[in-house]
Amino acid sequence: MAENNIKPKAILFFKSLYLNDIFFGGLALLSFLGVFAFIWPAFFVIVQLSVIAFIVFFAFDLVLLYKTKAGLIIERTLPEKLSNGDDNSIVINVKSNYTFDTIITIIDEIPIQFQVRDFEKKSTLKALDEIKYTYQLRPTERGEYHFGCTLVYVKSKLGLISRQYNTHKGHTVKTYPSFIQLKKFDFISLNFFNPILGLKKIRKIGNSFEFEQIKDYTQGDNIKDINWKATAKKNSLMVNQFQDERSQQVYSIIDKGRVMKMPFNGLSLLDYAINASLVISSVVLRKHDKAGLFSFSKDTKNFVAAERRNSQMNLILESLYNVDTDFFESDYSNLYGTVKRKINQRSLLLLYTNFESLDAVHRQLKYLRAINKSHVLVVVFFENTELEKMTKMKATSVQEVFDKTIANQFAFEKKLIVSELNKYGIQTILTAPHNLSIDVINKYLEIKSKGFI
Repeated sequence: MAENNIKPKAILFFKSLYLNDIFFGGLALLSFLGVFAFIWPAFFVIVQLSVIAFIVFFAFDLVLLYKTKAGLIIERTLPEKLSNGDDNSIVINVKSNYTFDTIITIIDEIPIQFQVRDFEKKSTLKALDEIKYTYQLRPTERGEYHFGCTLVYVKSKLGLISRQYNTHKGHTVKTYPSFIQLKKFDFISLNFFNPILGLKKIRKIGNSFEFEQIKDYTQGDNIKDINWKATAKKNSLMVNQFQDERSQQVYSIIDKGRVMKMPFNGLSLLDYAINASLVISSVVLRKHDKAGLFSFSKDTKNFVAAERRNSQMNLILESLYNVDTDFFESDYSNLYGTVKRKINQRSLLLLYTNFESLDAVHRQLKYLRAINKSHVLVVVFFENTELEKMTKMKATSVQEVFDKTIANQFAFEKKLIVSELNKYGIQTILTAPHNLSIDVINKYLEIKSKGFI
């Protein structure tokens, strides 16, 4: 039994022992001196003394690093889940139990999706001290990410050898749609907004039926809301103020067809739509409306009925996490059938898709018009930011003039698509991917304030 215990300890010892460049440099120097000793025998004594000194230093360095059983304590802190498209903090904490200063090298085995093969952090760690190292990871696709071991190599000031410490365990973390964005929009539940992040205050010009208070008349208020009894008592114009109607249904409809495969800043348009759907669902629930969603391409999936309950955000988050696609051609007739069959109440439908030409719009227009008859349909599609940059560039050659002309033509066609949809009463949002969440929130607030739903 004793022999069986000795073997694993010996194996662990040799696995943790690493010879540094200084060690091999010393061996090279001794070999060089040995060659001179053959030529000049007087050097032989110097070589012998050098070898003895080298062995002594090696043994001393070995004792320094291995006399303390647990010289380093390593702890890596990972978030419960990663937020897609956002910077996520990973923290590595290293505590030293050595009574002398050491030099450490931290190597973390980052998930294969990031394709980072040169992660290395070097630092000096004082005696009985600890160091905390934080780095950021930005995932660009949903799914499971496997973190391997955290390796720390420690060496003394002699630097002949290094001792490896290993966490010996990996972790799998799921990457969900961008829940970090939700924190940026916590104030959306308020009735008034700060003019930051592109959010704009929408003046209420519609009317609802839930009475809130009587207030002084200001220019722009509806004269139909004047309270004549309160006006007579106060001898100045007073109006009734109403709250927004609540419990309206708002559905996020995500096209997961091939038109959503286009990348922007590492994320596909589909992932931008997923992130925006999560944000707008949170805002809708905070505004006391009902949030729901589903996705479609060849068929309809991930359907979450519009409700307002405590577990609704968790249902939406899990549904968005599971949105998967092979980027087939989208079937709008199937979309119309799903809306007709499953959404009976007049609702606001936010359709995230992408149209690159008028012909593409005309092919689907009859389905969009049919949906808009029973609901308030908002078609959300994207600007091609690379083409937009090209239209603003100064052309210096014939080829650049040609490219800029084509880019202007495509940009103009996007505006024609907006006009074509608006002509049939279909509301639109044409936005850059990075402004998607802000623009969708503004549109929702505008539609709600005008009493369209």
